[in-house]
Amino acid sequence: MISKEILKKVRKLEIRTKGMVNNIFGGEYQSVFKGRGMEFSEVRAYTYGDDIRQIDWNVTARTGEPFIKLFEEEREQTLMLCVDISPSGLFGSHDQRKMDLAIEICAVLAFSAIKNNDKVGIVLFSDVIEKVVPPKKGRLHVLRLIRELYTTEPKGTGTDLSEALSYVNRLLNRRAIVVLASDFQDRNFDKQIKITSRKHDLVNIMINDDLEEELPDLGLVPLKDAETGSEVLVDTSNKKVREAFRKKKVKEKLALKNKFRRLKIDTIDVQTNRSYIQPLMNFFHRRMQRY
Repeated sequence: MISKEILKKVRKLEIRTKGMVNNIFGGEYQSVFKGRGMEFSEVRAYTYGDDIRQIDWNVTARTGEPFIKLFEEEREQTLMLCVDISPSGLFGSHDQRKMDLAIEICAVLAFSAIKNNDKVGIVLFSDVIEKVVPPKKGRLHVLRLIRELYTTEPKGTGTDLSEALSYVNRLLNRRAIVVLASDFQDRNFDKQIKITSRKHDLVNIMINDDLEEELPDLGLVPLKDAETGSEVLVDTSNKKVREAFRKKKVKEKLALKNKFRRLKIDTIDVQTNRSYIQPLMNFFHRRMQRY
């Protein structure tokens, strides 16, 4: 039974994100995510000036008159949201948690997809596959996906990006748009992300919180890893400690971005304390310039 509080959250998110889709993102989504290619439509009689490479020789042989093939863009696509719901997503030093930010961006993309008559599905994961909802069309289906994002409690305690991507690669038989939303607190996933980026149109959404990247001056503070449970006491009043922590996090994030750049995987970097609208718009504009 879904609580009234969850239903209220879902409805509120639908109103907010559908407004963004109608006013900002709907057209951009269609522009940057192209169809799978050209699909055969029909044949017609050859006329002077037609491309002879499009002649349908089977029909031409049967009729004794030249006919050419006509094609149209296959517009309908599948958007698969692959969302990290591991415990680290519960962290948030501002008004929202990383998981809340991931849910809202996924809702925007899902409503953009169904506005363009695409199917949307979801894979929720931690260090195991937590929930899978096959792709379908329609508003009610997207509302179900949002409810699953709000209500699915992870059984796993860590993050296994390799397992999640491997599952998606087995699940999807045809090329799809795969959106991987995570804080990427995992390291051994290079092989599977390369496979996914070759098979599908992969877009990474890096969910970050600035407190994870820079320590405030609060004296002795116990820091606990949400996924491993390990705890360490850190003297945040020590400037050298804070600076070493910041440099380490900056280096890790830069290495991750460089890896995705080498693999030619589009990445959207978002923060819990900033609006995601501009990063998402920047992504759409980069894609439109490319095509």
